Amino acid sequence: MKMKKFINDPENLVSELLEGYTLAYPEKVKLAGKNIVVRAMPKAIGKVGVVTLGGSGHEPGLSGFVGVGLLDASVPGEIFAAPGPPRCLEAIRLADRGAGVLLVVLNHQGDVLTANLTLELAAQQGLNVKQVLLHEDIASGSRDKPEDRRGLVGFLPVYKVAGAAAEEGQSLPEVLALAERLERNMRTLSVAARSATHPSTGLELSPLGDDEMEIGAGQHGESGPGRMKLKSADATAEIMLERLLEDLEARAGDELLVIVNGMGATTLMELFIVFRRVSQLLASKNIKLARSMVGEFITAQEQAGFQLFVARLDRELMRLWDAPCDAPYLVVR
Repeated sequence: MKMKKFINDPENLVSELLEGYTLAYPEKVKLAGKNIVVRAMPKAIGKVGVVTLGGSGHEPGLSGFVGVGLLDASVPGEIFAAPGPPRCLEAIRLADRGAGVLLVVLNHQGDVLTANLTLELAAQQGLNVKQVLLHEDIASGSRDKPEDRRGLVGFLPVYKVAGAAAEEGQSLPEVLALAERLERNMRTLSVAARSATHPSTGLELSPLGDDEMEIGAGQHGESGPGRMKLKSADATAEIMLERLLEDLEARAGDELLVIVNGMGATTLMELFIVFRRVSQLLASKNIKLARSMVGEFITAQEQAGFQLFVARLDRELMRLWDAPCDAPYLVVR
């Protein structure tokens, strides 16, 4: 099928999308340095900076969450590709307000390689930088080998908690500890009904049959362990939630944050129907649905499907989740 997109020269995709994005929200974000998205108004001196990196083509992730109470800077790479270490080091310098910087990295090979090289450069230059690595996708590795697990939509609550703690003046060790505590208590599982396409070429990245879905697919629809016939919203939610709760070892009385993240081509109608069943199932298990979000937070072009995320919250994490923030794609008053 011929690709149909409202784009110009594919070579200019990232620069044009970033220019348009920052023009749309000039009171919240701007471009600095070599196409780094930063807060329009920098954080106060003496507070921890929070920086992330990742490929473009996943909007609003990741740069949509730069703003007060969230990220100080985001380093977007080319489409579906990690940025290079020099730009990440530049972002760290831009975000450093004298109290150090937390680098939030999703566990994907290119992102991790870039982050490791960036941390080496930062150490050589005497910069105070700590990293939290996100690997909450239960389909991509066993529970006792978290290093094999990918990072998916779990970046958002980590940005929120770390950003809130940094905004209120907590130290870098404290911000890192909170981010790691949340990371240990969160899980994601995705399902794809149609693969992503590359916006420059229209190439379908991991084709699925018209009557198939894949539980455990990656961010771009990469093959997972659960290809099967397409099921109803309720049946799919039941399969996915059961696996997530088992892996998290969730019990009656736990308080969970639940996020249903659309992947780019799945309607809000479908996402709300899925969430409805998730809510019913949690109630039947006496697990409290403490906080929730439904929408598109990280996408992959035309990929159809969704990510189901759960996290166990304690009082402190819930307080930070509820704290005010103001970014183009997340506002809490």
